Amino acid sequence: MTNLAWLERQRHHSAWILGLLLLAATAGCDRGAKAAKSAEAPPPTTVMVADVVQRSVPIVRDYTARTEAVPTIEVRARVAGVLEEVLFKEGSEVKAGQTLFVIQREEYAAQLDTARAQLAKAQADLTRARDTSVVDRVRATLNQRKADLGKAQQDVNRYRPLVQARAIPQQDLDTALSQEKVAQAGVEAEEATLKDAELAQRTQIQLSEAAVNSAKAAISQAQLNVDYTTVKSPITGVVGKVQVDQGNLVGKADPTLLATVSAIDPIYADFPIAEVDYMKLAPRIKLDPAGRVQGSAPTISLILADGSVFPHKGRVVFVDRAVDTKTGTISVRASFPNPEKIVRPGQFGRVRGVVEERPNAVLVPQRAVMDQQGTKVVYVVGDDNKVVMKPVTLDERIDDSTIVTAGLASGERVIVEGMQKVRPGMQVKPEQVAARTPAAAPGAPAPPTPAPPGAPKSGKPASGG
Repeated sequence: MTNLAWLERQRHHSAWILGLLLLAATAGCDRGAKAAKSAEAPPPTTVMVADVVQRSVPIVRDYTARTEAVPTIEVRARVAGVLEEVLFKEGSEVKAGQTLFVIQREEYAAQLDTARAQLAKAQADLTRARDTSVVDRVRATLNQRKADLGKAQQDVNRYRPLVQARAIPQQDLDTALSQEKVAQAGVEAEEATLKDAELAQRTQIQLSEAAVNSAKAAISQAQLNVDYTTVKSPITGVVGKVQVDQGNLVGKADPTLLATVSAIDPIYADFPIAEVDYMKLAPRIKLDPAGRVQGSAPTISLILADGSVFPHKGRVVFVDRAVDTKTGTISVRASFPNPEKIVRPGQFGRVRGVVEERPNAVLVPQRAVMDQQGTKVVYVVGDDNKVVMKPVTLDERIDDSTIVTAGLASGERVIVEGMQKVRPGMQVKPEQVAARTPAAAPGAPAPPTPAPPGAPKSGKPASGG
């Protein structure tokens, strides 16, 4: 190899080494720029926060209820006969005393006429029994016998001294004595006859009076049977379906059910409440000895099966005498005005009422609460905009907020959106959410709780683990 060729090879080798050095220097500069860029602080995470508030709130409870009509009366046939007329429209409102059915009445009208005839005969017999002519005749005969006895006694008294003076024979005195005895016997016989006559009259009067009373009772029963052939509504209310078609025999074996009438204004709702809720509600309810509520009780709302709120408020009117030991509940009845007759007996719904007023309650938005390994926690943003995780103790839920009994104070800011992006100690950029409407009235349905971004569809907050 010549010197010229060797020099050319050395020059190419030097150029290649120089290229590698330049490439390495360029890569080092890029890594330095990236390192410098990564050393810059990232911008703080934006989160939505809400204030913890303190105010007096009502504790509202919902209870499953069933509507009842009081009174509800079954209209039955009380006499046997053919159902001749149905005088109402099914499902209509009827008034107390309105005729609903007519049962064949000819047989009962004939029985009434017979009973009246028997009464007339019994009254005539009583009049005859009270006639004193027979007793008067016996009494007159007795008086005659007593007069005869008096005359005989006078003869004896007159003859006795004459016989002793031998003015008249002894035979005349003996005859007078015999006549005295006969007269005495006649008086005693007539006295017995008078007693028999008076006893017979008293007995006949009593029998006749009993017959009169029996005839009057028969008339009353016959009149009742005649009245029972016209079946009337005992109350004002809504009448149900006709249970027996016209032309059928009713009341033969037992009182046949013809229809049912229910008074539905007011309508009642029966529901059980837990013993602990009753203890909160009891001081506001004054009961009489029968268990009925006196005065004005707390108002209650009725939520119907379709979720609508019944427009009329109700009040508790009855509390049962004892708590059910099996369920730990006590039965309560509320009364609701029902002038439109919308609510009917047997409907299911919910009653909603305030069981107590909680003063100065600390409230936190429900969506700010997370469950972390069985402990309820919230993320609090401090004055330095750093995140602090605090465990809390919760109590009642009030619409979209929850009462906090420990762990938070009024005025603190809690994160309600963006909890998944933060950790304790992290610097954040808080933005205040719009203030929400305070807790709704007991009668209004609770609004749905909005879920935070990324939360499951069930509405539960994402776990902070």
